[in-house]
Amino acid sequence: MEMMLAPLFEICWPKPSELFGKYTWKIEKFSQINRRELRSNAFEVGGYKWYILIYPQGCDVCNHLSLFLCVANNDKLLPGWSHFAQFTIAVVNKDPKKSKYSDTLHRFWKKEHDWGWKKFMELSKVCDGFIDSDTLIIKAQVQVLSFCAFWLGIDQNARRRMSREKTDMILKVVVKHFFIEKEVTSTLVMDSLYSGLKALEGQSKCKKGKSKSLETEEMPAPIVHVEKDMFVLVDDVLVLLERAALEPLPPKEEKGPQNRTKDGNSGEDFNKDSIERDERRLTELGRRTVEIFVLAHIFRLDAIFMYMHMSIPVY
Repeated sequence: MEMMLAPLFEICWPKPSELFGKYTWKIEKFSQINRRELRSNAFEVGGYKWYILIYPQGCDVCNHLSLFLCVANNDKLLPGWSHFAQFTIAVVNKDPKKSKYSDTLHRFWKKEHDWGWKKFMELSKVCDGFIDSDTLIIKAQVQVLSFCAFWLGIDQNARRRMSREKTDMILKVVVKHFFIEKEVTSTLVMDSLYSGLKALEGQSKCKKGKSKSLETEEMPAPIVHVEKDMFVLVDDVLVLLERAALEPLPPKEEKGPQNRTKDGNSGEDFNKDSIERDERRLTELGRRTVEIFVLAHIFRLDAIFMYMHMSIPVY
């Protein structure tokens, strides 16, 4: 498994050492600045360029210094681009113990590519040891959180524990999404999800009993299987995420021309076959939907675990 995941990690993600970076910005002749905002030079962390944005007289506030961390070239970010970053920004005082620090965690994306503090510190305090020889020093530490790096850094036993969830928890999420938030009333959707769930349970039983029915043989390899009261991922979460993104939806079967035979039964046979095809497709769509919800839910819980247990180094 490690051999399968390593190439994916190398291609898609920066090395763990590249996910953390520091930057120091010295603003000289600070007292002479009359511009509304200033931008630092760009610096790279986690494979992306960032910069510090400062408002010497405050951003939409008075008598405060405003500071933000921003993604550079945000207009070139692709739709769907998103990364969590934990970062600390400090305004350095001549007495290190009096330096002003603030840190936060934020999900940067195309429409929210900057984050920080409008009231980072009062302007009246800036002259109290923060300006030395008319120079203001701002430091930033940025830790881009990579789920891939985190996942590969934990042992396989932990991965297995984090690759399962109670069936009732997942089903509550499915019900909430379709029938409460989306207010779906179609019985067809209900039937599809129910038959899809039963198909998953049937596949799991066949796997456990090492027997196959014709219906399970026709179904694609599952992403999850059912063990008692648990949904369990059948493979590593990174492999399954890639597979879920690339695997096409079940195709809609083309209905061929209907030819009537002398006995007049072909119409009934055709209708029966057509109904069975539609039922199989609805079952497969339902199965796929349940699987995606399981995968997304487990991935979300794993990501939350990562954010809770990763901390940014201290200056």
